[in-house]
Amino acid sequence: MAPSSKKPGGETATTVEVDGRRLRLTNLDKVLYPVTGFTKGQVIDYYARIGPIMLPHLHDRPVTMVRLPDGITGERFFEKRCPGHRPQWLDTVPLDADSDITACSLESVPALVWTANLAALELHTPQARAADPWRPSAIVFDLDPGPGSDLTDCARVALELHDLLDQLRMRAVAKTSGSKGLHLSVGIKPSVDAETTKGFALALGKVLESRDPKRVTVTMAKEQRGGRVFVDWSQNDRHKTTVCAYSLRATDVPGVSTPVSWDELHDLADGDDPDEFAFTPADVLDRVEALGDLYADSLSGDQDLPDLG
Repeated sequence: MAPSSKKPGGETATTVEVDGRRLRLTNLDKVLYPVTGFTKGQVIDYYARIGPIMLPHLHDRPVTMVRLPDGITGERFFEKRCPGHRPQWLDTVPLDADSDITACSLESVPALVWTANLAALELHTPQARAADPWRPSAIVFDLDPGPGSDLTDCARVALELHDLLDQLRMRAVAKTSGSKGLHLSVGIKPSVDAETTKGFALALGKVLESRDPKRVTVTMAKEQRGGRVFVDWSQNDRHKTTVCAYSLRATDVPGVSTPVSWDELHDLADGDDPDEFAFTPADVLDRVEALGDLYADSLSGDQDLPDLG
């Protein structure tokens, strides 16, 4: 690592080598999460260390970055177009089949470190790969608790949804959103379009809503979500993205969208403290070392979508 240098404007810079790539990192001591004092350097370190597990979930997908150059109390913006000042070795892909925007495709740890240096705290991806943007390789169910409900309610709905999918002989995996809710993902063969997967997610959500309309809703209107868990089927739209597994979140305390086991969700539904599911970057690194990638099956791509007709 090269020594730090300081420009007249106050920016400090350090040159590092990551997997054979030289990167210029700036302002490593800058605090991006004031509540905990979590710095830009710690953000970069997390992404460098989680990279080998996270990269398969980013592979061949256009990445939308949520950037917060001044930390979570400052301005935040979505950046879909890969910056023109990117390194020549950083891959790009079309944002969408009908878009002229070129997005970053993060295929290496140096690429992750480079985006972290931009204070891209959150990384969001679509359900389809760039190689076949018309056909998603997964279905996502975004379980979002409305006012008066919480993560425990989401866990109970997730377990009911898991049972439904099991009846259809479909495997699913789960992760925390890193904020309030849960995400379930079902890896599928890329053989149908997003309208079909969106309709499938809505159909299963309606089954759950019909069983317990006081606790579950598929209605988009926010004013109708009080006390209910919203099964957000619309996240399967071709133009929408979902926060990637292992991504940091721009929350007061640095949270992570963290894969969890079904046993853990059973414990949560049975009364475990929801605060225990607010995983920090250190927690996630420890979990990956002990448990591996609990979200790997979302990449399986070996399941056919059943006909519900």
